[in-house]
Amino acid sequence: MHFPAFLLIPLASALLYVVSMLAMKRAADFGVGVWRTAFLANWTTALLFVPLWLWRGLADVPLAAYLQPALVAVVYLLAQVCMLLAITRGEVSVAGPVMGLKVILVAFFSSVLHVGVVPVTWWVGAGLSTLAVALLNLGGGRVGRPVGATVAMAATSAVFFSLSDVLIQKLAPAWGPGNFFPPMFLMVGLYSFALLLFARGRLADIGTGAWRWVGLGSGCNSLAHAGIALTLGIWGHATAVNIIYSTRGLFSVVLVWWVGHWFSNTESQAGRGVLLARLAGTVAMLGAIGLVMV
Repeated sequence: MHFPAFLLIPLASALLYVVSMLAMKRAADFGVGVWRTAFLANWTTALLFVPLWLWRGLADVPLAAYLQPALVAVVYLLAQVCMLLAITRGEVSVAGPVMGLKVILVAFFSSVLHVGVVPVTWWVGAGLSTLAVALLNLGGGRVGRPVGATVAMAATSAVFFSLSDVLIQKLAPAWGPGNFFPPMFLMVGLYSFALLLFARGRLADIGTGAWRWVGLGSGCNSLAHAGIALTLGIWGHATAVNIIYSTRGLFSVVLVWWVGHWFSNTESQAGRGVLLARLAGTVAMLGAIGLVMV
């Protein structure tokens, strides 16, 4: 099977994404909170893209066209907040695999928005994805720690991220390479000021110890989403990109198990049975992904 070189970008993004989740969860232990974390992560991404916009010059598009990145920015922000709620108030080894639902959802939205066609095998994959979510819940129940809220938030995040990916593939090409993302992520940053209204404390109140984790999480998060956004904007193939990107589910279980202690993450202490159940859920998710590749 031919593996296009550009798909190495979402593979690297998947690993960076899991590192960002672990770092942001660690930042939450310092009391940074979801709202300040989201604000800093989104402005890190915005500042990553704005220089590209200034270097290339403003795209020659009608003012009304900026409604497109403005709309995608809203969807992206909702996805970001739901993801942060899932990992800071839940468990990374659950949220990561559940985000694998995104590959099936991308196929669905691609069909609805006429960006692609959904074969029968992909709907079978959706059934496997449902089984995966059930296994993740089973794992949480074994230690008396229900993970329903984590699954719900992560699944909601997957819905919004999937919709934003398909919208990017549909809208970005008309803007030319790189022109769509600077205004989109700048708008995400501007919208993020509203999040500070819910924050418990000022940005200046973030302690020195927390900044290292916030910085690592925001940086890896920005690079991960930038990689996905650029891949979709330049090469398209939203379903294939998300097939590869969904390996973050496997990375999330493996990294929590092997190096979670580096981030003071205690999920591995839940017991081998719990992590094996979650790993089984991840395998089922990867099985769904395999069907998408057929």
